[in-house]
Order: sequence, then structure tokens, then C-alpha cells
Amino acid sequence: MLSEPRSGRLAAWGNALLAGLVPPDDAAQAIVGQDAVHRVEGVPGEAGPVGLTLALGRLRALGATGFRVALPVPGHPLGLSGPPDFNARALDAEEAVVVFGAPYGLVPEVGEAGPEGDVHVEVVWHCLPVREAPPADVPSLGEAERELAEALRDATVVLSRLDVAASGPVAEAAVDAYRARAEPGRDILAPGYPPRAVRVLELAQRVGLLVAVAHGYGHGGAVSASEIAARSEALRPVERVARRAQVAAYNAYLEERGR
Repeated sequence: MLSEPRSGRLAAWGNALLAGLVPPDDAAQAIVGQDAVHRVEGVPGEAGPVGLTLALGRLRALGATGFRVALPVPGHPLGLSGPPDFNARALDAEEAVVVFGAPYGLVPEVGEAGPEGDVHVEVVWHCLPVREAPPADVPSLGEAERELAEALRDATVVLSRLDVAASGPVAEAAVDAYRARAEPGRDILAPGYPPRAVRVLELAQRVGLLVAVAHGYGHGGAVSASEIAARSEALRPVERVARRAQVAAYNAYLEERGR
């Protein structure tokens, strides 16, 4: 949850490209980010993998008018609409992009290459048919903002009662990493997104930080099995709300355009 999902970058900058707000090369560069290279496999009309610029252009020619994000996990197919083959791939990756206006979706497969000490990340996006239907469990931006505020308040109360400590070098490093990402002027979303979407996504990332620190970085005062189970139970709905809010923020372009 701390790291920005690649599907979020592709959807956000893909939407900016379709809106004519950024040139193709700039959109592709923003999507790749710190990775070495992104390729797209299975693009209709192409025999093999192609670059992002060509793939996005081909999808636009096929009718794409927008991109939305799915962040599913087992038991919560958030943002998916089928068919089963696509859903299974998306669940395995825990993320996907669904094209609006054309019956296709994109699922990333992340790999590493290079010798020890010089390893780089390569991403292959698999372009697959999708069912054109309403996505599962996607809230509006307003709903997501309200849910996040309530979840953050409730989780803080519960975790304080359980004496979950956000301390130690790993937790401190996580907080420092978030602060670095939150520097003024960073591009949390691509051009064309409403300020409210930026606000919701930033809050979702802060909630994600709370979940990661409380759930993954030491036991704090919760040392018994029952206390650890209580912590997990408290964090489960918070993590779910944060994922829903991320999806709502990335999909705000389409929501705004629909108005």
C-alpha cells in the first residue's frame, strides 16, 4: 500500500494522454517511473510485445476513452468486471487497468533482470479481453473520502488501545520514505485530475502507512496471540477502505468526465 501501484500510474497518465494534456512520450516516461522498461503483450494487431506509446495509441484507435484501476485481493474483487481469466490474472498481481470504451484490460507482470548489484525492474503488461460491465465495489470520490476519515479515526483508537508502537528503525524508515514522497510539487496524479482526487489519494497513502507500520513492523505492545489477532481484525477493514479510496482517486478522471 505504501508504494504507488503501477496500474495507478498507467491509468492516471493514460487518462492525461487521452485528454490531450500530455504528449505520448511524457506519459510513457511517467508510467515507467523508476523501472527500466515497460512492454505490452497481446495488443490487438501486434504479433509481439510493443512499447507503451504504441500500445496506448492502438488502444485509443480501438475506442479507448479512459482507463480505470482495479486493486483486487482474494475475497474482494475491487474494480473487476470479468471474465474469470482476466480476474484470475488481476488477483494474482493484485492490480490491473481496465480500459473504458474498448473491451480490454492490462495486468502487469513484474520481473528483475541484470547481474547482482545492477538489478533492474522490467514490466510486461498483458493485454486481455474484459467484460464491459460495472466494476465491483468501486465507491465515488466523496464516499471514499468519508470512509477514509472514519477508518483512520476508528483505527487510531483501536491501535492505541492495543498499544501498537510505531517505532524502531524500519518503521522510522517507512515514515521518512512517506515524507520524501509527500514533498510539495510532486506529481501524485497526472494533469487533469481534480484537487479532491489528489487529497483522497494522499490520505489513502497515509492510511496505508499506518497499516504497514502497525501490521508489519514489530509487535509493539501487542505480544499475545489474542492481541495480534485483534490488531489484524482492526486493520482489515482499514486496509480495505484504503484500497477502495485509491481506486476512487485514480478513477476520478472518468467520474468527473461523467458529470
